[in-house]
Amino acid sequence: MTLREATIAGEHIVWDDVRLEEPAPDLFDAGWWQARDALRGEAEGRGTAHFVTGIDGTPWVLRHNRRGGALATLNPDRFLYTGRERARPVREIRLLATLRDRELPVPAPVAARVNASLGIYRGDLITVQIPDSVPLADRLAEAPLPSTAWQELGCTLARFHRAGVWHADLNARNVLVDGDDGFHLIDFDKARLRKPGKWREANIARLHRSLDKFRSASMRFNFLDANWAALRGGYTSVFAAGL
Repeated sequence: MTLREATIAGEHIVWDDVRLEEPAPDLFDAGWWQARDALRGEAEGRGTAHFVTGIDGTPWVLRHNRRGGALATLNPDRFLYTGRERARPVREIRLLATLRDRELPVPAPVAARVNASLGIYRGDLITVQIPDSVPLADRLAEAPLPSTAWQELGCTLARFHRAGVWHADLNARNVLVDGDDGFHLIDFDKARLRKPGKWREANIARLHRSLDKFRSASMRFNFLDANWAALRGGYTSVFAAGL
């Protein structure tokens, strides 16, 4: 995937010209989409994700970069600007393009924006919405997954790790399950490519803690120790087979 970039109306924009001929800063404004009756909904997380009907007619997701933790109360969305290539939206869209080229299940990138001034920037990212999908946490709140699906999730995570992908926030809301029980990872803000190391086990443990947290909050959450064992089996099989 080849990305284009340009400074438009004082803002730096990187985009996929297959989906967009010429982007404009308005594309990153939820109000602009709402005024065109193209805003379909939103989801709350660390920031708000807006679901829109994209220029090409496919569903897109617009996400504004926001901080997490206690600092977010004082500074919700401003970051130190140290150059375009270090800005979080630009790093994320380039990583997504790389992962798509490697045929890993991630959202297709559409465009990223960096609005910098006086050493500070704000940023936004637009991706294609994964069709017919829900967060793993939501799926498990409604119904269990079969053992084969847990194995497949383990295989999927192993594929990412073999490619050196460290996901900074691997949790049960950043794993999507589609209608065929296939898995996709989202939200690659702060993610990066790394050499093999102990980070792989730490990454997997982070997901386990997330699932345990949801299970502790609700007795109806469909996550069993046997499910985790199936995931680990699928994960190990990919490395054992050299896939």
